Amino acid sequence: MAADVRSTLSELGLELPPVSPPKGAYLPAVRSGNLVFVSGQVPMVNGEVVTTGKVGADISPERAKELCRQCALAALAAIDSVVGLEEIVRVVKVVGFVASAPGFTGQAAVVNGASELFGEVFGDAGRHARSAVGVAELPLGAPVEVEVVVEIGG
Repeated sequence: MAADVRSTLSELGLELPPVSPPKGAYLPAVRSGNLVFVSGQVPMVNGEVVTTGKVGADISPERAKELCRQCALAALAAIDSVVGLEEIVRVVKVVGFVASAPGFTGQAAVVNGASELFGEVFGDAGRHARSAVGVAELPLGAPVEVEVVVEIGG
């Protein structure tokens, strides 16, 4: 499957980013049995958050959706570093956190950035259970954070 996933990523004009080093006492991803749990991914480049602020005030929902897509790619990179993309059988669960301005209720549309990416890359195996949660603050001032659970083969 790896060649298929990697070629699909390439066809979409996407490439996996380097795995960001943890900013705390945790691992980017952990395998337990046939599941890989990915720690919350915030939109980072070269180990730094690319933008900060609240969605619905400082950051548009459209931009936040793009940032969720970036977080999903980072999650795939974390999975690849633990088991390899070829092992992914399906995306099981996605949880998206959105640092929301008061009154902002579009969290589901923002987190669609991650969900849609998984659908584009894995087809039906990318369809998953999901939660989209509005929060007051996220680590490092990030506007979004995405965590993922995938099932792996073997």
